[in-house]
Amino acid sequence: MSVARHFGATLEHGATPRDAYLIIAGKRIAVEVTAPEAGRLRRPRPKPPRLRFDRVVVGLLRRLRAALSERVPRGATAVVTITAPIRLASRTAATLEEMIGRPVRARFARQPLRKTVHGNRIRIQIMRSSGTSTSALAGFVHNGDSDPGILFDLTRALLRVGAAGRTSGFSGGRWLVIATEHPPAWIPTYRHACSQLFARADFQRIVLASAAGDVSTLAA
Repeated sequence: MSVARHFGATLEHGATPRDAYLIIAGKRIAVEVTAPEAGRLRRPRPKPPRLRFDRVVVGLLRRLRAALSERVPRGATAVVTITAPIRLASRTAATLEEMIGRPVRARFARQPLRKTVHGNRIRIQIMRSSGTSTSALAGFVHNGDSDPGILFDLTRALLRVGAAGRTSGFSGGRWLVIATEHPPAWIPTYRHACSQLFARADFQRIVLASAAGDVSTLAA
């Protein structure tokens, strides 16, 4: 595994292809491996979405996350995509809170709810979180020429990452390794998705490993 070489570790295989163990400086680390590429992510050389992280975006997502923390039931995550630039941010946030409330009541819709709000194209879908993540919101603000469907596919795949395992006996904790065929330009997309879906308590380190052997740390 390229991750073991990158960290100068000894690799031990687990009972399933998704499980492995790394020995680093005498510490034993439990590793979960996932390969999330599906749907649109499998298209030949798809372009990464052009995400936005300006002050207005950060503020709007923070407001939505606070508002939804008690409204989205455990085991579910509201996935929201918004085209940029965001117009009338406060009104847009209020409308989104109401829009999200409807699919929450309907639960796990097969297709995203689509609407234009103050000139911004919005998609919302409530997804089942069957693995580690307990996040109420995964929000993405992107340029209008980006395909938001890719963001839904990626989030859906990451929400399947296994439930938190026992880390007793593993002095180095638990890591998540995401195996992907995507080039380095995708790193910001994976980092943003993981930062919303996984807490430090879930994984002590999240690593992206490409088919070319490149290794990038997304969170540590």
